[in-house]
Amino acid sequence: MCPIGPGPDRPEGEEATSTDAAFTALLEDSAEELYESAPCGYLSTLMDGTIAKINTTLLTWLGRSRDEVVGRMRFMDLLTAGGRIYHDTHFAPLLNMQGSISGIALDLRTADGGRLPALVSSVTKTDSGGRPLLIRTTVFDAGARRSYEQELLRERRVAEEARRQAEEDRARLQEALAVLQSSLLPAALPPVPGMEAASHYHTASPDRLGGDFYDLFPLDGTRWAFFLGDVCGKGPQAAAVTSLTRYTLRAAALHDPDPVAALTTLNTVLHERYAMGDPRYCTTVFGVLEPVGDTVEVELASGGHPPALVLRQDGRADYLPTPGGLLVGILPTAPFTSARTVLAAGDTLLLYTDGLTEARIGERRELFGDEALRDFAKGLPHTGAQQVVTALTGLLNSFGDGLDDDTALLALGVPTNRPHPANGTPT
Repeated sequence: MCPIGPGPDRPEGEEATSTDAAFTALLEDSAEELYESAPCGYLSTLMDGTIAKINTTLLTWLGRSRDEVVGRMRFMDLLTAGGRIYHDTHFAPLLNMQGSISGIALDLRTADGGRLPALVSSVTKTDSGGRPLLIRTTVFDAGARRSYEQELLRERRVAEEARRQAEEDRARLQEALAVLQSSLLPAALPPVPGMEAASHYHTASPDRLGGDFYDLFPLDGTRWAFFLGDVCGKGPQAAAVTSLTRYTLRAAALHDPDPVAALTTLNTVLHERYAMGDPRYCTTVFGVLEPVGDTVEVELASGGHPPALVLRQDGRADYLPTPGGLLVGILPTAPFTSARTVLAAGDTLLLYTDGLTEARIGERRELFGDEALRDFAKGLPHTGAQQVVTALTGLLNSFGDGLDDDTALLALGVPTNRPHPANGTPT
């Protein structure tokens, strides 16, 4: 910044003389010279558009001579075909109504056929009586702005294409994950004579594989085996453990259907497979169903899994204790203890993973919990296996984003109209 007063080492008179000389040099430019060499284009036209005056700057941009333009061309002649259409339909009518218009993007046509992107502003000059005399127009070179806008458009197209590609990739990934997830579960539960079975699997996220699993399969002519569990972790590694767990339990059950023996075999397999690397384990309930007269006897064992819930036809709902069960695969040996119950007509055994009881509810995001699940089960008007699963599916949906973990449900019940095993008549 130039000092206003005299400098410390310069006499006051000399400072004033130097400042006056600088201003004088600036004022030597005439108004005509400033008009002709302005950093923007100027032109004046008659009301019919005939160019009456144009500055050197705009002539240089257009690559034309003054004699070629003044009195011979109209403003519209300087525009491209699209610019002329816009001038006739928008620019000229608005200028006529408003008396001025500013910042309109138009393309001017240069002498060599090129395009000059420009921002055009016009104002109508009138006489003392308000009659229009001529139009004064200012033209700013918008080439840099146009390049910038085109670059923005290119970047936007690139971003939109990247987003579209990402959405397609995600859809393909979700489809592949859904197929893989379904391969870890039975396509449908097999029909069990004299019983009703129902299941449901809630996927917390379509973008990741869950570790919950269940199965139901025959052991012989009368007995059926079932299991439900949850592998630690998510993703492909958890899916590998799930697959190993399912096939191990199936093979173990065919060799020895005792629930404790099946879980002991699974514990040995998982520990030997993963003890030397990344430890992997699961929680699971394994059981056997055996019809006895008008009832079904159930024997099961649990490895660190939430206890099964038994719903009785008379409205009672109680957990079946399975004490002593450790996580499966975490230790070389693990103690498992079996438990028994009997299902009569109208009773249902419910197995579930902890995504249900660990859901967050209410404004305080409190755990749903075991007691709330038992109270919900007691309030059900019907305790058929499919009715129980349907009611719990609605409950899961009501949790909204409070349900952030996969959840598996498996219900095994004895219908009230269960046919007698011997003659097939209702009991």
